[in-house]
Amino acid sequence: MQTQQRFSAHEYLETQEAVRTKGAHIELYGLLFSMAEDTHLKDILYDQQRRMIESYNYAINLLQGRGINMMGHTPDLRIYENPQVGLHRPHIPAPNPNATRLSDGTIAQVALSLHKAGSAIGMYRASECADRDIRMYHATSANMCQEMAWEMFQYMNYRGFYQSPQLADHTMRTMNAGVHQSQQQHHYETNFGQIHS
Repeated sequence: MQTQQRFSAHEYLETQEAVRTKGAHIELYGLLFSMAEDTHLKDILYDQQRRMIESYNYAINLLQGRGINMMGHTPDLRIYENPQVGLHRPHIPAPNPNATRLSDGTIAQVALSLHKAGSAIGMYRASECADRDIRMYHATSANMCQEMAWEMFQYMNYRGFYQSPQLADHTMRTMNAGVHQSQQQHHYETNFGQIHS
């Protein structure tokens, strides 16, 4: 008879919450995919949903004591080009409170927001875990979310849905001039060198 894995209450409840959330997001991605028109966006949504399903199944296996074979940290991202920095006639359409279908821009924004939040909460969950495997699972999930957010941002930037403002060069130079390296670090390096010489 297999012994039931014992988890702390907090990490177990957090992981149960993560499983329910992932399940809801998998279903939501099915709807987003059905409404998307751009084939590039559909490709991203399909591949990201596949990774979300893998992550969901890993969590189930872990909670049921069947072990875990961690998914890789870095998926194959669809990179279109380097992100463009600066504003080029930015335009944010007014939201339609009576929408029955979502635009590609809205679909991408929903997905981006899910992954940004998932990255933050996943790392928080990892920090609350006592079990090494559950901690690793949440940390890996958080990293996977930030990578999928980066992928979605690249797509949005490429399509002009998400532009990145840029500070003026003189503002950045002024700010950089006001930041200095810690002298304490230099002190340790000097003492470390003297001890080992």
